[in-house]
Amino acid sequence: MLALACYAVNEDISRGREKTESKPKFRDEFQRDRDRIIHSASFRRLVYKTQVFVNHEGDLYRTRLTHSLEVSQIARTIAASLGLNETLVESIALAHDLGHTPFGHAGQDELNNCMSEFGGFEHNLQSLRIVDHLEKRYAEFRGLNLMFETREGILKHCSKKNARKLGKIGERFLNRNRPSLEAQLADLADAISYNHHDVDDGYRAGILSFDQLSEINLFGKFLFKIKKEYPQISDNQVMHETLRRMVSFVIGDLIDNSKYLIDEHNPKNIDDVRNAVINLIQLSEQTEKEHSELKLFLRSYLYKNEVVDEMTKKAKVMIRTLFDSYMSGDVKINDNLDFEKGMDPTKKARKIADYIAGMTDRFAISEYNRLS
Repeated sequence: MLALACYAVNEDISRGREKTESKPKFRDEFQRDRDRIIHSASFRRLVYKTQVFVNHEGDLYRTRLTHSLEVSQIARTIAASLGLNETLVESIALAHDLGHTPFGHAGQDELNNCMSEFGGFEHNLQSLRIVDHLEKRYAEFRGLNLMFETREGILKHCSKKNARKLGKIGERFLNRNRPSLEAQLADLADAISYNHHDVDDGYRAGILSFDQLSEINLFGKFLFKIKKEYPQISDNQVMHETLRRMVSFVIGDLIDNSKYLIDEHNPKNIDDVRNAVINLIQLSEQTEKEHSELKLFLRSYLYKNEVVDEMTKKAKVMIRTLFDSYMSGDVKINDNLDFEKGMDPTKKARKIADYIAGMTDRFAISEYNRLS
């Protein structure tokens, strides 16, 4: 690992773990975090959780696991260029989607609707809940007992109402402080990854076409160059080469603009980062505009496409059916999840939400078929 910059997170000045542990002998603290995340049951389940297309719709579409690996790869590349803590960035990237429900955002939205009277549901909070409480692997503590900075990066968004319940990890949302540069980077790497691979998946599904995509500045300017340079290559090669150049361009822009902002604000330590008036990891204004254009395009032409919309409707029906069936108390969930007689409805609903959120797509479908 390259030497860390003065503004990077260093384990020697970390806020540490909730429960103190002896230092690892053969790895650093954030490598320990990464390894715990990779070995968790929640991480393994991501292989059967949807990104956009339901898992069984095709073997080559992205899942939450492949997405998390791609985010990690992008984030590490940028971190190395900026002198940031690569392993911390990797840990955040690998854990950021642990709390996602089956069926992607459709599942989250419907589970949030189901939980509207019981505190709601939000996947960022659920990811933190998993690493803090729900994973049960270790004898000395609940959860994974991760470092503060890893947990901070997992919690990208949080309302003030929820932040007040979270103690130290929620303070930055109340005080309007910035997270570490590693957390800022992981957040943007997530956006870069899903914007670009959703184009690929949408094209593979036959929903998006070159004619449509050529109207998008960020895509079109590379598409035309590639078709001119390589007129004989296949459409699949054209798509891959266009996306490869797009990602490289956006990553380069993020590195260059972030270096400029870091030089301009000159943070001397992590406290300067947290007290900065803006996030110091940002795309340039022009590239941010083009990236937002791509995001809006995907929302209109992919996420709201009738094929995806039909999957979304089915997913919401399944999540609602599971929740209502479990809440009614008329069905057995499993041998390890029982409810006390007269249990507070809010506690019961939260246990059910935890259970549903932990399902893979195919298990949720199997449960729905069992209950229907």
